[in-house]
Amino acid sequence: MAAMAELDRIHAFSTTHDWESADYEPNLPVSEMSNPLTRDIDRAPVRSIVKMLQACDAQMFRDKSGAAYERLLSDQVVKSLMEVSERVQLILKDPQDGLVVLSGCGTSGRLAFLVTSRFNRKLRQLNHAAVCSYIIAGGDRALLSSQEAPEDDPMSGALSLKKVSEGKKRVLFIGISCGLSAPFVAGQLDFCLRHPDVYTPVLVGFNPAHQARNEAIPGCTLTFRSVVAKMQDLAKIQKAFLINPVLGPEAISGSSRMKGGSATKILLEAVFSAAHAANFSRTPITYNGILQHMRSYEKALDVTYAQTEGIAALVEAAGHSLQCGGRVCYLSWGFLGLLGLIDASECKPTFGADYEDIRGFVSGGYKELGNNEGDLKLMDPEFGIAHDDFLNSVLPRLTDKDTVLLLYSHSDDVDGVAELARRVREKTSNMHAVYHQTDGDTAAQQDEINKLCSSTLHFTWPKETPALTSLQHMWELCTKLVLNAVSTGAHILKGKVYQNYMIDLQVTNSKLYRRAARLLQKLSGHPEPRCEEALLKAIYQVDKLTEDTLTCDLKTHTHAAGKGKKVVPLALVCLLTGCSIKEAKSHLEQKPVVREAVETCLLEQQASSLGSL
Repeated sequence: MAAMAELDRIHAFSTTHDWESADYEPNLPVSEMSNPLTRDIDRAPVRSIVKMLQACDAQMFRDKSGAAYERLLSDQVVKSLMEVSERVQLILKDPQDGLVVLSGCGTSGRLAFLVTSRFNRKLRQLNHAAVCSYIIAGGDRALLSSQEAPEDDPMSGALSLKKVSEGKKRVLFIGISCGLSAPFVAGQLDFCLRHPDVYTPVLVGFNPAHQARNEAIPGCTLTFRSVVAKMQDLAKIQKAFLINPVLGPEAISGSSRMKGGSATKILLEAVFSAAHAANFSRTPITYNGILQHMRSYEKALDVTYAQTEGIAALVEAAGHSLQCGGRVCYLSWGFLGLLGLIDASECKPTFGADYEDIRGFVSGGYKELGNNEGDLKLMDPEFGIAHDDFLNSVLPRLTDKDTVLLLYSHSDDVDGVAELARRVREKTSNMHAVYHQTDGDTAAQQDEINKLCSSTLHFTWPKETPALTSLQHMWELCTKLVLNAVSTGAHILKGKVYQNYMIDLQVTNSKLYRRAARLLQKLSGHPEPRCEEALLKAIYQVDKLTEDTLTCDLKTHTHAAGKGKKVVPLALVCLLTGCSIKEAKSHLEQKPVVREAVETCLLEQQASSLGSL
């Protein structure tokens, strides 16, 4: 009852401060707004953090009636999914001349890879030719680490699409940009529009079309909004498709890895599941079939958050590890492996995390991953992702300060899970598990694993599922939600979030530079020019900017910012307190939680002023 009352209170707050009202943060696209539900998430107790994340995730499935924008389950969204599914089915019938290409930057590109690899694997199991390819800005390195700069290069995007689809007569291109903002994807969509005889473009994102980024792309005449406008015209005759339901602001403002990532997965899987069933099971692609499939994910969300207490325990353990200089390791098996890698890879750009803070490892390494470029460890030892890499480089240094999370299902090598769990337990008692099973299918070794672990999140799923729904999809979404909660909550506890803003984001491309400047303006109340000046001072670690620095282009600034640490927190402390860069660095070293550092500065200034009277 207490839990329901708490959630009701959060929902009541939401309706009182509705982000859909015209006067709520009117100058921001929805994907960049702050969510009223999470305004004070940086000061919330752990259980409340998880409840806030639950309420935000539930907004994805909010009733479409009376909504100002198209929603995930809106008629037009479902109809567009049907039409795109039919295009995929046509390519399945003619795989030699056809191709489906999925592309995106960051999380969007990683999910493009996940969906592509899963679908091609299913096709190979049926002795059918693979029909999907993926593109991620920055290449396969971006699957595991932040490669933000390539997102700004539309020409690179277009050339990569041309290369992967060489010789094909019919290409369905699905470009994913949560904020309708990535120049890399804009370049690809524009390339499709210039070659309509071969390419049919599909845009997946989560802002209304009129909120697409309208900033000029350096070296181009186009903007993302101008590309969207052309696609809107072609959509009327089904020569292009826009799938852009609005999900509401993210729990952490602008962190599209959360709802944006979940909804991307849901939409793409709805398309490919329907096309697969139509081609191989002769199941017609219908409105109700797609809608029922989409609603099954809502049930997965309910199953996930029914274990709020268990998720909160994981958040607390991971947060404690990060606070005391430890690490969090995801050890995964089977198809859940990629979810751990994705979540870990997102922490550095989102929270300014160190590479070692949160890492993912999968049982089969690159053989399980199946990426285009193969074993990336040959380029850089930091790209070691196999369990052997964990055993060789991490396990010897493991202590009780560290948190280890096991991710697996009853259909995986549970004997292998138990064996690795025994070895981890010799080094630390801080080990936990997330385990999926269907009714009546408990693994023989599960009791032993439960005893070895401090806690186990045990998800049991019904064997009967709707026609198009895969249990694997449900388990993946559930695991994604849990891991997003763990990594987000842990970084909140470490002080990497200010109110509900990712204050320590990396300023490594134009989108993130503009986001940082807006964030400083909102939190400090100072005009935009002064905030940008403070940001540049923090980037270059100076109290006075030279003329040469001021005349540099944006690419130079973002390149310099990539080498710095705590760039945005430094700028904010300087803006709010008027102190120097050196003084701001000192305050942040003493008080890593930004809100506490600011409050300490202000109190010291107040005391100094009173003392001089």
